[in-house]
Amino acid sequence: MPRNNNQNIRCSFCGKPQEMVKRIVAGPNAYICDECIAICNNIIEDEHYEDEMGYEDIKSEDIPTPAEIKSILDEYVIRPRRC
Repeated sequence: MPRNNNQNIRCSFCGKPQEMVKRIVAGPNAYICDECIAICNNIIEDEHYEDEMGYEDIKSEDIPTPAEIKSILDEYVIRPRRC
């Protein structure tokens, strides 16, 4: 994409001007800076890691209800005596 030197190029995501970042990648009607690319890469890596850990296999019926959690905790919580 040809660049007009008079144009103030900014990242379409964070709004930083070209002078404040190392590099800006141009796309059709949009720009993204190297910092936003790094953030996007981290998000994608985190999602990939979660997929590998099997988090998508957890079903809502596997999660105990608040009452079940309280019942289990009541077995371990020591209540102070009333005077």
